[in-house]
Amino acid sequence: MLASALSSCSLALKLGYDQGSPIAFRWLDGYVDFNDAQSLRARSALDEWFAWHRRTQLPDYADLLARAELELPANTTPERMCAWSSEIRTRIDTAFEHARPALVDVVITLAPLQIANIEKKYAERNETFRDDYLQRNPAARREAGVEREIEHAERLYGSLDDAQRQMIGRRVADSPFDAELSYAERLRRQRDALSLLRRLAGSAATRADADAEIRAYVQRLDRSPSDDYRRYARRLTAYNCAFAAALHNLTSREQRLVAAEKLKRYERDLRALAAAASS
Repeated sequence: MLASALSSCSLALKLGYDQGSPIAFRWLDGYVDFNDAQSLRARSALDEWFAWHRRTQLPDYADLLARAELELPANTTPERMCAWSSEIRTRIDTAFEHARPALVDVVITLAPLQIANIEKKYAERNETFRDDYLQRNPAARREAGVEREIEHAERLYGSLDDAQRQMIGRRVADSPFDAELSYAERLRRQRDALSLLRRLAGSAATRADADAEIRAYVQRLDRSPSDDYRRYARRLTAYNCAFAAALHNLTSREQRLVAAEKLKRYERDLRALAAAASS
């Protein structure tokens, strides 16, 4: 997860973060098509969020990377990998909580046409998901999964050898990942979000009502209403933690040094970005 989150080169990380607010605005506007008043509110909120994030969160991320660097030389366990996942998730939750008040302010002003824009964008993104994960040929689907996992691993460890690639192939073949079930949950979440937005747009909901609705939606993201999906998600999480541990334990000393150096570069970049906030 660290490798995926910090997969850009150092220069791209710095430039991308410096332009984070306008980039995020363009991404959101591509879904919604804000009006002038909404654009002003969204831009202001994003500027504030990135300033807060740089000042308060980046030092913590850098410390997290420093801890990861210390652990990289040794073998690890599935439990430790799951613990890292939980730590990262906690930080994502913190970042969202800071953004939530501004999100509420914008959501309660959305018009039906803007919600239709979001639905259209969902459909476009779903087509990409189907292309990436729902190939009709089982062999092509499995091959695409293997290539994704190899790419993720090489972002952190550098080039993999044949034995490591073969191990990834076996693990992907044995994985409980179910693209159809994941896609069904994706569609459920989108329907849930669109229903939420339409309820808020078509009523005299107060800001407190909207905040409660959004909190409840986020809880449904964390804990799906589907029993089948919750059981599946637990199996997949446990499998992926074991997969990540097994792959790490198969890496060489040189590959772990490559990974440590990458994390060290990202750590330095994050500390530099955080320091710039107070200069």
